[in-house]
Amino acid sequence: MSRTLSLDAPQALPWRAGLAYGLLGLPLAFAALPLYVVLPHYYTNDLGLPLATVGALLLLVRLMDAVTDPLLGLLSDRLYRRSVHAVLWMAGVCALLLGGGMAGLFFPLVQGPTALAAWMVAGLLFTCLAHSLLVIGHQSWGVRLGGDAVQRSRIVAWREGPGLLGVIAASALSVAWGAGAMLAVFGLALLAGWLLLWQAPRPSPSSQPLEPRGPGHLPLWQPLTQRPLQRLLAVFLCSGIASAIPAALMLFFAQDRLQATPPQIALFLVLYFVSAALSMPVWLRVVRRLGLERSWLVGMLLAVACFGWAAGLQGGQVVAFAAICVLSGAALGADLAVPGALLALLIARQGGQGVQDGAYLGWWNLASKLNLALAAGATLPLLQWLGYVPGSQDALALQRLAWMYALLPCVLKIMAAWLLYRLLIAPANPTQGIAP
Repeated sequence: MSRTLSLDAPQALPWRAGLAYGLLGLPLAFAALPLYVVLPHYYTNDLGLPLATVGALLLLVRLMDAVTDPLLGLLSDRLYRRSVHAVLWMAGVCALLLGGGMAGLFFPLVQGPTALAAWMVAGLLFTCLAHSLLVIGHQSWGVRLGGDAVQRSRIVAWREGPGLLGVIAASALSVAWGAGAMLAVFGLALLAGWLLLWQAPRPSPSSQPLEPRGPGHLPLWQPLTQRPLQRLLAVFLCSGIASAIPAALMLFFAQDRLQATPPQIALFLVLYFVSAALSMPVWLRVVRRLGLERSWLVGMLLAVACFGWAAGLQGGQVVAFAAICVLSGAALGADLAVPGALLALLIARQGGQGVQDGAYLGWWNLASKLNLALAAGATLPLLQWLGYVPGSQDALALQRLAWMYALLPCVLKIMAAWLLYRLLIAPANPTQGIAP
């Protein structure tokens, strides 16, 4: 029996098939947390690089990495036009490069501030390029499986659900057992995810042949010329920056503002991501009832309420922050399940499915990385300029840390919610939206 699914198959993805496709999301998300959350803290607290230096270098590397994503998307499309086996072998090579790059970042072979800074930049570029191509190829696979809005949300959930488990594992291992154990589990998960992908439902063959000047070779900028993608990216960028700022500052906030212990910090991370994972089935039901755009709006408003509460927390209020982690984790579930499904529907409705999936996803991942780059690259130097340094006990500096961690994301989420309503929900012409 063929494992190829129709692009418009309405049936639910069987759990075995969903797991075979989605398990690779576990190590891919596992890698993201060390790269974007743990690594800045590690290079400042453990290796002694200045906070502003780390923030500026992270901004530089992430911008350099982000601008390559559209090109990697075109490479992914070309591989899919060749064969699914080409995609699978590409994934294997990227997995090897990703594992080696992660090990090098957390076990540097150099000493001294200048050498460490250069090592971090080179290691991040090497690692992030491999990670990006693997992510785009994996996401393209899911887009090419097709289906209606609920089916596409389900496919995204199969990818993001294991991804959340990966983030939980990375959070617990990095805090409790250190980088060695974290990287060992990561390597095993990466191998298992790649092997299982060979058994996943195969997307339908590419609708364009591999020809030097075939119609599948459209200009790199072509997806960005489409107004539906422009509207979706505007909402995604604003909402994503709002979510990335707390991610970049969470360890500093919990350690210095709340005076939390390492086990408590590990518990916060676990609560946050477990809550997000458990909320995914709930959000699928909400999508079925309210549609994709309104479900995302509900998630944004929940996040605003959570971070508004967090802004007023003082030292020692770890129980209240644990509750905030549970509720904001539930809001994260909407951010994970809905935007990816909206993008998949947009690709299909613009005629790009099976032709330009990677090109769209390249620009989408560029936007994702801009969110992370702007969050770390802007907030870390700004915090240092405002008087905060890791380990600070100055009351004014800690207050400014709390404002940066919680109030700024609130403002940005409110802006994102307004944009979502104005650009995707309110238009009277249904064709201006993305999904019914």
